[in-house]
Amino acid sequence: MRFFLIPGLLGLAFTSHAQSRVSAITTAVPIFTVSPDARAAALGEAGVATSPDANASYFNAGKLGFIRHKHTISASYTPWLATIANDMGLAYLSGITKIGERGALTTALTYFDLGEIQYRDDRGNEKGIFNPKEYALTVGYGQKLSDNFGVGLNARYIRSNLTGSNADFKPANSVAVDLGAYYTKDLTIGSGSYNLSLGAAVSNIGQKITYTNPTQADFLPTNLKLGTAITRELDAYNKLTFVFDANKLLVPSPYYIEGRENTDPDVVAENDRRKNYGIVRGITSSFSDAPGGFSEELKEINLSTGLEYTYNDLLMARVGYFYENSMKGDRQYLSFGLGVRYQVFGVDGAYLVPNSKVNPLAQTIRVSLHFNFNELQEAFGGSTDGTTTN
Repeated sequence: MRFFLIPGLLGLAFTSHAQSRVSAITTAVPIFTVSPDARAAALGEAGVATSPDANASYFNAGKLGFIRHKHTISASYTPWLATIANDMGLAYLSGITKIGERGALTTALTYFDLGEIQYRDDRGNEKGIFNPKEYALTVGYGQKLSDNFGVGLNARYIRSNLTGSNADFKPANSVAVDLGAYYTKDLTIGSGSYNLSLGAAVSNIGQKITYTNPTQADFLPTNLKLGTAITRELDAYNKLTFVFDANKLLVPSPYYIEGRENTDPDVVAENDRRKNYGIVRGITSSFSDAPGGFSEELKEINLSTGLEYTYNDLLMARVGYFYENSMKGDRQYLSFGLGVRYQVFGVDGAYLVPNSKVNPLAQTIRVSLHFNFNELQEAFGGSTDGTTTN
């Protein structure tokens, strides 16, 4: 692969040629907005309010206190651009250990390998091979404050090395935190048994990242996630869960003026000013800075929804849909998946059908393995698979 391919390999905004104005929000390390596990992938990337498992801290650290196993581990792998390369992928490893009856400690490693890149000079001569990569190490803690409500916090170290060290570029580093809250409640409506869960999380709150000098720093993908999950027990063996998430990047929107080019001095000056915002101002301004006003702010919200069917806490079938407005990137796709839980072992798989084959996850299967040890059934009740919070 050539070095000039890097922006396309990393970018997660895929534009629509039918759209007259494209104003996708861009950040550093966008890979850390991609759900790493197959269960969420099959549910259209929804995960902030789903029942907690070993990958809970990625979506919402507030769920950690509701984990029902003393120890739980998950490993996931997602091929990247598999239709054109065989050496790129996103790997994720996460583990959770209960601390007492109401707390849990987690650690996680995210690793994105971009494969080998052949450097060439302006005459096409080979100048060596480099393997760019990005990774993040996360530690977190979650606590149940009551039988129904919990909160959590993650701290994360991020490193992005896209070009190696040279005179013009250097590896970039940053630190960030996540905040999460989770509420779950069993309900009886008529003759039906339900579980309602609500989740809220803000992820990647941290210092901007730079590959050159501090005056050219880029925002981390700070993201607000709100969601719900509603589970209906159909009978003793069958249940159905509906999930829905809404996500918004909390970084400044690109500025534009209708009828003018992006190189217009007024446009360039305003975009430069927004790039120099601090972390707090970047977050607060993100709710009201879209040039198109409130209607454009709504277009910056990505929607994820899905349905999970569970049989006997053993077999799961999932379907989901992810929607991003065409003005803001145009990622739209269906997702499908299956899962199995048996004793301490589980496996999930997911496959998506995108609106465009340029999607880096097109025609790939995402896989997650789960290992759950020492269920705390007396303290927390429910099934042995970790897929419900009853």
